[in-house]
Amino acid sequence: MTSGTPRLQPGEPFPDFALPGAGGQTHRLSDYAGRYVVLYAYPKDDTPGCTKEACDFRDSALLKSHGAVILGVSRDDAESHQAFAEKYSLPFPLLTDPDADFLKSIGAYGPKNLYGKIVEGVKRQTFLIGPDGRLVKSWLAVSVDGHADAVAAAIDADRKTRPDA
Repeated sequence: MTSGTPRLQPGEPFPDFALPGAGGQTHRLSDYAGRYVVLYAYPKDDTPGCTKEACDFRDSALLKSHGAVILGVSRDDAESHQAFAEKYSLPFPLLTDPDADFLKSIGAYGPKNLYGKIVEGVKRQTFLIGPDGRLVKSWLAVSVDGHADAVAAAIDADRKTRPDA
């Protein structure tokens, strides 16, 4: 899913990953089989937009009621993630991808417009992965306000289409 390759489409298997979290534990998509996974890519720990996004996911009663697994991923190191998670009481893992290899593979790293200037970096994107490991929906240009509720609504909509739900 790098430049020039087609983006992952809903219904396609989401690539498995093995990324370390703040506590040193490696997290894999396969660890969460059978559950909805909200994987969100964000630019930087403890910045205004990223803090608001993380806190909205933390506070979403709808996502909690759905039992969704929330995973954040950025290029920040484990120490930065640990401090960010502790400062804002984030109850979900923040994963580190320092070389952005995984982020590039899912299209969440590359050229972006930052205050009118084109720079390389992590794009604020969210991927909703179903209990079967397939992509349900992706948000490729996230606006933080109301985003957690939109993700919960997508889980509701997807559950209605699953015969085993």
